[in-house]
Amino acid sequence: MNDELTRRDEMSLAGAALRGAPWKTAAVAGGALAVTSFGVSILGGGDSLAWSLAVGIGVFSLIAAIGAISKPEIGDRVTRQARLWALRHPWRFSLYPALGAATLLYPVQLILDGEGVFGAALDALQGGLAVYLITAVLAVALKGRGQRSLPDGR
Repeated sequence: MNDELTRRDEMSLAGAALRGAPWKTAAVAGGALAVTSFGVSILGGGDSLAWSLAVGIGVFSLIAAIGAISKPEIGDRVTRQARLWALRHPWRFSLYPALGAATLLYPVQLILDGEGVFGAALDALQGGLAVYLITAVLAVALKGRGQRSLPDGR
């Protein structure tokens, strides 16, 4: 019997792990950083609303993803198991918050930056790649939390 997970299974596990994410904290932090970044850019003589929103979306995605897996022992059984899977497979888990960030970044880049369809897609993919790398590295650093939570020490 094959024990490999399909992409659909992985997406379900990542979604279950993200179910317990600190969404309010992530939204407040991302929004506050976006407003602060825009205010600083206005004071500096620029007005890069697209950049400020991109930074806010990136921080929102990072806080939600890392907050979801930072406490694997909290939540119902399904959420705990999904979080443990995410900690055992940080590179696979990180793909899904990164895709979410890229999806949110695309319309911002398309509408506010005015670079066109392909330029906006490239910018959104670069933002998603940054979220992917940072989330994966931080999830690898948190991997020990998942080891302690396993009942038989695996």
